Amino acid sequence: METVKGFKDFIGKEAEKRELVRSILVKNFELYGFEPAETPIIEYKKFIQGDNEKDEAVSDIFKLNDKGKRDLALRYEFTFQLKRLMKNQKLPYKRYTIGPVFRDEPISGNRLRQFTQCDIDTINSTINDEAETLSVVNKILKELNIDFTIYFNNRKLLNEILEKNNIKQENFENVIKELDKLDKLTEEEVLKNLKKYKAESLLKILKKNKFEKYENYKEILELEKYCKYYNVKIKFQPTLARGLSYYNGSVYEVKTNKMKETITAGGSYIFNNIQSTGISFGLDRLALLANIETKKEKYLVLSINQDKEAIKIAEKLRIKNIVYLSSGKISKALNYANSKNISKVVFVGEDEVSNKKVKIKNMETGKEELIPIEKL
Repeated sequence: METVKGFKDFIGKEAEKRELVRSILVKNFELYGFEPAETPIIEYKKFIQGDNEKDEAVSDIFKLNDKGKRDLALRYEFTFQLKRLMKNQKLPYKRYTIGPVFRDEPISGNRLRQFTQCDIDTINSTINDEAETLSVVNKILKELNIDFTIYFNNRKLLNEILEKNNIKQENFENVIKELDKLDKLTEEEVLKNLKKYKAESLLKILKKNKFEKYENYKEILELEKYCKYYNVKIKFQPTLARGLSYYNGSVYEVKTNKMKETITAGGSYIFNNIQSTGISFGLDRLALLANIETKKEKYLVLSINQDKEAIKIAEKLRIKNIVYLSSGKISKALNYANSKNISKVVFVGEDEVSNKKVKIKNMETGKEELIPIEKL
């Protein structure tokens, strides 16, 4: 039976690589003081939509009903759930969450309808926390050996530029969304769309890169200063907006020349009157891009009518290694070892047990050697 369109199984080497990437994410999240949280996949539709019903991502939620005919939906991201999690927490509250999210949208490129998001957020954040968030990004992507550029902007600055250039307040969100399409559409196409809101002059203004006269430009300079403290390189991109309307300050987007889609993105927002910031990694994209060695030391302990001793040896090896246990024909066991990329096969037969030794075959070189059991 095939999977539903937009959904995928992960097995074997692909699954192993994803787990290794996940472990690197968790390690770095926790090194920066983020604590784990788990949240439901299903929420009330009204809670998911919130005040952001017109956002593209929110409009693509999977809707469903239970037997009680309640209007429910699958979560499309993790950030909105913080409105509930942050209550009664000692501030600043720093949490990470890893799990599947769902979008009922067309499949494109490296985006499925179910994908694994890995989020960190700081509730009650400062500019320092924003720089720290980007430091986490920097450390993780370097450990995964991914070439990347961190782009950033500030929604306050964008709003100020719109206001001082006489763009109508009711058109702010639409204009910002059009500007944010510059990485997907040509400049001519964006210019045409901006004309609907009498905002075509903005492209020239933003391209001039002269922002000192704007009050909120100081937040750009402040974030650059703190990122230098963390030894993190960031690149100011004045047209960057991010699609979600709840962003109210810094916004971040990380790109690579190996993939047209964004690797990771986020920004600052205010929930329950508390300023916060966060970023989201897509595990699926990170696993595709990561240049890391997933090979682990694997042993196959083959019992040749010596199950008791073979189990003892397997348990001893499992202290530090991945161990498979098998019995039966040698040829079948060796074929299985090759299929699972097992590096060494340990033969446990009557002769080996009586001599208190085991024969180990290196599956890469073909070399065999006898080793005393106590030295395993």
